[in-house]
Amino acid sequence: MEYKLILASASPRRHQLMRDAGFEFDVRLKPTEETWPSGMECHRVPEYLACLKAKAFEGEVLPDELLITADTVVCLDGKILGKPRSREEAIDMLRRLSGNKHTVVTGVCLTSTKRQKSFSAFTDVFFKELTDDEIGHYVDTFQPFDKAGAYGIQEWIGYIGIRRIEGSFYNVMGLPVQQLYEALKNFNI
Repeated sequence: MEYKLILASASPRRHQLMRDAGFEFDVRLKPTEETWPSGMECHRVPEYLACLKAKAFEGEVLPDELLITADTVVCLDGKILGKPRSREEAIDMLRRLSGNKHTVVTGVCLTSTKRQKSFSAFTDVFFKELTDDEIGHYVDTFQPFDKAGAYGIQEWIGYIGIRRIEGSFYNVMGLPVQQLYEALKNFNI
């Protein structure tokens, strides 16, 4: 890779996935208000937000740097389930996901001084019917308040509650590593 990679994310899961995939990178953070146009279809929001996050760094990316920004959402019935703000909201989200299929969408934006490319990854996740005891145990034990949809696939609820997925497991964790690898490999083509 001819660029120094800059990951603009505070997510410990994205950091772990990047490190585990062998990427060397620096982290650079800048607060961005995550808003999108009303009426935008939920599956388009993450890529829009990833590009919005990149825009916050406009004029700050050096010629030898490649900025990686990303956003992940959980889409259920055409609506976005964001990060829960309370125990009650987390429980409500997990009850809504219980027994249903939802789609996790991650938008990724790659930005250099010469170009910008973005893409979205989609994974369908199928939950079993969760009991209130299972939901309560998970929320109280794992405190999933920093996770879209109030769950982490790599945590206990994923082990016992997810029947199957269609798509990238790592996308559900917050970064579609295989697609990112291909996009980085082909960035200058």
